[in-house]
Amino acid sequence: MAFEDYKTKESVVLVYTGDGKGKTSASVGLMARALGNGWRVAFIQFIKHWEVSEHKFIQEIQPLYGEKLYFYKGGMGFYNAGDMSAKNVTPQEHQIAAKTTYDVALKSVSSGKFDLVICDEINNAVNDKLLSISQVAKLIDQRNPHTSLCLTGRNFNMELIGKVDIATEMNKIKHHFDDKYLANKGIDF
Repeated sequence: MAFEDYKTKESVVLVYTGDGKGKTSASVGLMARALGNGWRVAFIQFIKHWEVSEHKFIQEIQPLYGEKLYFYKGGMGFYNAGDMSAKNVTPQEHQIAAKTTYDVALKSVSSGKFDLVICDEINNAVNDKLLSISQVAKLIDQRNPHTSLCLTGRNFNMELIGKVDIATEMNKIKHHFDDKYLANKGIDF
């Protein structure tokens, strides 16, 4: 097929998943690319409630982009993750936070106000049963035709693969966490 035979899509659905590092980093890079192209971007954070470096970065650049960059942090921390679980947060509080964040995502993706909506760690929320597969399907199906959507997090549910255009799996080859070293600020968070 010749290059001239290829078509372009007005918008796409992307997935960054897998057990390797780099899913959120890839979505932040995607955000930078979109903003550099003059797009309006919504970065919606599921799960992470603590101040991570990407939150600080987004908050610092937000004034430069004004209404072109919307940031919503709606997580309550890791759910059902053993010693890394959010302390003193009930399952009901996790579900309420996930649902509230989902509602923000659905409104953002369907509004036509944004060219790109990033739902960071949404796959984790589905895997943890804080959101349903049908809710993510609705997010994809009800997005504005001009709005691209990026879904990140471990354990993307393959039942939805037919609804996405680009799916990338980050596979861990080696990570020092397995040798009992904590995550490094600026690298891992």
